[in-house]
Amino acid sequence: MTDLRTVVRRPVRSSALARGWAGRSNVQRIDLYTRGSLRLLVWFLIGAGGLSALPEVGGIAEVVAVVVLVLAAAVVVDQCLAAFIRLWFEPGHLPRLWLAALALLVVPGVVWMVVGLSPDQRFGVGFVLTSAVAWALGGSRNPWVQAAPVVFGAAICGLSGPWAALYGAVIAAFFVFTAQSSLWVLGVVHELDRARTAQADLAVAEERLRFSRDVHDVMGRHLSTIAVQAELAATLAERGDLRAADRIREVRATAHEALREARALARGYRPVDLAQELEGARALLASAGIKAETDVAGLPTHWEEPVARLVREGVTNTLRHSRATRVTIGHADGVVALVNDGVANDGVASDGVVSRGRVDDGAEDDGSGLRTLAADVAGRGGRLSWGAEDDDFVVRLHLIDPEGGTP
Repeated sequence: MTDLRTVVRRPVRSSALARGWAGRSNVQRIDLYTRGSLRLLVWFLIGAGGLSALPEVGGIAEVVAVVVLVLAAAVVVDQCLAAFIRLWFEPGHLPRLWLAALALLVVPGVVWMVVGLSPDQRFGVGFVLTSAVAWALGGSRNPWVQAAPVVFGAAICGLSGPWAALYGAVIAAFFVFTAQSSLWVLGVVHELDRARTAQADLAVAEERLRFSRDVHDVMGRHLSTIAVQAELAATLAERGDLRAADRIREVRATAHEALREARALARGYRPVDLAQELEGARALLASAGIKAETDVAGLPTHWEEPVARLVREGVTNTLRHSRATRVTIGHADGVVALVNDGVANDGVASDGVVSRGRVDDGAEDDGSGLRTLAADVAGRGGRLSWGAEDDDFVVRLHLIDPEGGTP
């Protein structure tokens, strides 16, 4: 019989292996490749330099000492580089312990070069020490720390001659540049990944705002219609008028229509159609006993969606907050205007709102209404304005901002 624990554990091992490389994102793979390449170069260069010195070593004890010294140097330099890589991307403390260990390796090496080696033998050891210091400090963001390996390489290799000093400085500068450029590219990759993530988050937030706005527009218009129809039905019922039943049926039909549009909106299938909005506005205003005139001929196609939203918001506000008897929606000379005569009956308050309810912007910090529409229009190069003018309340959408916008 197969052991159940074996069956359960088997996919865990395979998935753990898959997460090693295939389970990483592209950014994580680039990160791992960059960090791994830099640290492998440390081991390769220091190891190659140490092995090249073995033929000149005499006894077995000296060979063992050189191998141990090379391994210790590789470990110390690798840890210094790893620490500076971490500091490149996130705040932290300097690797003081590993830097002290680096000094304990470099200082005796320099003393040995000066005291125990001839000028011809010094260059190989100087190259190894220069490589170690350059890779250990090359990942630092501090320009003084970056310059230190170049000065050290010129000084230590210069013990073999002037041309060796130049060679040591160039080698150190190249290693520091390699580390700096690799980490800079890796930082750019991470920055682009964060920007892409932020862009995706903004797209989600924008879609949520769009959905919230559409829910506000759709339900606001239908609920306003239901309120008007229900009030009329109640008045007819109080008079004993048989037409009250017909009005109640209209309320039911409007409620069903609102439910259908809400479901379509939730599925994302409800496009904004200007002609449909104008037709719905005329029918809604007529049911409230308000005369409506609409003429938006010549409107550019890319402005139909904002104008449709303007019609929704303006008509809803007219029904909720004014005593208008006439509404005009027109387009001329690059300006769409929605005008109602409700101000004449109610008067304008000092804060720009109209009594008996209010002719406001439709936005109570809920992310919808004329203020939100104004921001969208401004992004398209237009401008939205509203306010009382004589006996009318006017909402104007300028397709070209007169203060310097673009169509």
